[in-house]
Amino acid sequence: MTTNIRRAFCIVVAALALSWGGGIARAAEPITIGLSMALTGGLAAVGKSGLLAMQIWAENTNAKGGLLGRPVKLIYYDDQSNPSTVPGIYTKLIDVDKVDLVISGYATNMVAPAMPIVMQKERLFFGLFSLGVNVEFHYPKYFSMLVFGPDPKPAFSKGWFDIAMAQDPKPQTIALVTADAEFGRNALDGARENVKKFGLKTVYDRAYPPTTVDYTPIIRAVQATNPDIVYVASYPPDTAGLLRAISEIGLKTNMFGGALVGVATAALRQQLGPLMNGIVVVENWEPAKTMEFSGIWDFLKQYQAKAPSEGVDPLGYFLPPFAYAEMQVLGQAITEVGSLDEDKLAQYMHSHPFKTIVGDISFGPDGEWTEARPIFVQYHGIKGNDLDQFRDDSRITLLSPPQFKTGELIWPYSKARE
Repeated sequence: MTTNIRRAFCIVVAALALSWGGGIARAAEPITIGLSMALTGGLAAVGKSGLLAMQIWAENTNAKGGLLGRPVKLIYYDDQSNPSTVPGIYTKLIDVDKVDLVISGYATNMVAPAMPIVMQKERLFFGLFSLGVNVEFHYPKYFSMLVFGPDPKPAFSKGWFDIAMAQDPKPQTIALVTADAEFGRNALDGARENVKKFGLKTVYDRAYPPTTVDYTPIIRAVQATNPDIVYVASYPPDTAGLLRAISEIGLKTNMFGGALVGVATAALRQQLGPLMNGIVVVENWEPAKTMEFSGIWDFLKQYQAKAPSEGVDPLGYFLPPFAYAEMQVLGQAITEVGSLDEDKLAQYMHSHPFKTIVGDISFGPDGEWTEARPIFVQYHGIKGNDLDQFRDDSRITLLSPPQFKTGELIWPYSKARE
């Protein structure tokens, strides 16, 4: 082979190597998934646990070769539990970071302010524990990881009212309490529908400012109306304040609870302990034999092994299984579609069921689950603040729906608090 031929041959080989190497490099670029998450502020105890679940999904997925032959990478920023930070975060994720996909952080109040941004940018969006934010928008690329089905606002409290109205004598009057914020307004909209349906008389219906720190005036005002039952929609800091106020001044009513967000977290269970006795609340999952979905304990063992070093909820029963399931849905959709085309992904997600660690899920036109599946539980027999008493369902009775039921209601509230 002459010198010139050898030189030409080497040039061709080098060019091919660069081409192949560039292709490999491009194929190895990660699929980026962007989100905000409450890592500080009032929602951080829950938000950090959800982020850990997502990180476990990413680790598991990458260990199996990633998606579409590419690793996955989460890009996230702390929204500080403050809705006003959310629009800026999603603008940055989309316009500056240029992430492939966006998902929400935790909670209705954080999802709602992201919606106008993702709609304007026409991006696929997944809301994590967000109640009814797409009811008015009907945005076709929105999907919800929450158990309340196609009509989420009334479904959020229907089971609670079913339980109350099955008692003898039936309740006649009700007090409604919430914070003046997106979540509370949506929850109370649904509760009022159920109040009307069951013919109850509302004797108290007020929203307190989200900045409230002293809840004793609220409980005193409720007690002054002497309601048969009391329905509350509160976020974790409010939940703790309201239950402490009840412990301090007492509350005479037959049933108390509703949507006391946070009582399923280890942080509030340890803080409040016996103060939770008697409450009847909506939840998503508990460690009962009736709810042992395929794969959920494998995930929880992974999560619980990592939780202590990460300083997050050591049990992980509230948000983590659903945060992981959300990522499972995304992963399955990407794999089946074979691309990151968000229009195609949305079409697939609307038209196919998904198998997850929280059961089989299908999505309707507004991105809500096609079938509502909340559980309604009562806390009882809690002694002290030891977290180990919550590792099984011995202190929590599943009252509804029938397929998950494990026991009967203790009535009235005063008896259940003993």
